[in-house]
Amino acid sequence: MAVITRIIPPEEDGATVRHVLRAGLHFSSHAVSRLAHGGECIFVNGVPVHTPHILRAGDVLAVETEDRRPPKSAVTPGPWPLPVVWEDGHLLIVDKPAGMTAHASNFLPGTPTVAGALAWERGADFIFHPVNRLDKGTTGLMVIAKSGYVHDLLRRALHSEAFRREYRAVCLGCPQPERGTVDAPIGRDETSVVARRVRADGAPAVSHYEVLAKGEGLSLLALRPETGRTHQLRVHMAHLGCPLVGDWLYGTEDPGLIPRPALHSYRLTLAHPVTGERVEVSAPLPEDMQRLLRERFPAGTEI
Repeated sequence: MAVITRIIPPEEDGATVRHVLRAGLHFSSHAVSRLAHGGECIFVNGVPVHTPHILRAGDVLAVETEDRRPPKSAVTPGPWPLPVVWEDGHLLIVDKPAGMTAHASNFLPGTPTVAGALAWERGADFIFHPVNRLDKGTTGLMVIAKSGYVHDLLRRALHSEAFRREYRAVCLGCPQPERGTVDAPIGRDETSVVARRVRADGAPAVSHYEVLAKGEGLSLLALRPETGRTHQLRVHMAHLGCPLVGDWLYGTEDPGLIPRPALHSYRLTLAHPVTGERVEVSAPLPEDMQRLLRERFPAGTEI
C-alpha cells in the first residue's frame, strides 16, 4: 500500500485536509473527490478523517494513494515477458519488447499488451497507469504509475526537465547537419487513418537529434523529444529525409534489415514525484538493433 505522508508545518495550521491535498500535495480535484468518497484512506495522527477536517501544526497527515475502484475495462492477462528495471511503492519502469501495445485494441486483437502482462504477474485488479506510451514496434523504457495521484504528477512533468526521455534509432542516410533540432508541427495525414505528417496547422512538436555513428548507408542516432506527439520521432526523421530503418509507414519496409521501426527508448531521467529522488535508468538495445550495428556499422560502434 503506497502512502503519502506530510507533517503539517506552522503555516498550514488551521487549513483543511482538502486544502493541503490540493495546495500542498498537488492532488487534482478529481483525485481529492475520489479520496473523499473512497472510505478510510485519509488519516491524521493515525485516525481516519474526511476532507473538511481542520489540521493543526505538527499533525501527521497520511493518504493512501492506491486506487480502490475497479479497472474501467477488463484486461486479458497473458504470460508475456515484460522485464521490470526499476520499482518502488509508487511507480515502476519496464523494458517493453517490440510487438506489444500498451492496451488491447480492436484494430489489433490478440496482440500482447503491457496491461495484460502486468495483470498476469500482479493480478487482474492491478490498475494500469501508463505515463510515456510507446508504439507497438518501439522497444524500451516505459514508466507506469501505481496510482492516479502519481500518474497525474508524472504527466505534468512529462515534457519538462523533470522527465527526460532519450531514444536510440537507426535511420536511412545521414541527416545534415549531424546535430540539430527539428521544430515542425505535426497533425493528422488525411490520406491515412493512422499516419501523421508535418503541417503548418499541426500541434507544436520539437525533437533534438545527434548522429552517434555512421554505417553502410545508415546512421545511429540519439533522439530526445521535447513534446509528445503521436509518431513524433518517426515523422520528424522522415521530414529530414532520413526515415527510420524498417518504418513501413513513413519510410520503406525492409524485414531483411529489421521488421519494425528501429526505435528504442534508451534512457529515462526523472525526478521522483513523491520522494524527489533522481531516478535514472537505461535499457540496452534489443537484439534486432544490435544486429544492425554488427552488420552495418564499424566494429566497436557504441550506443
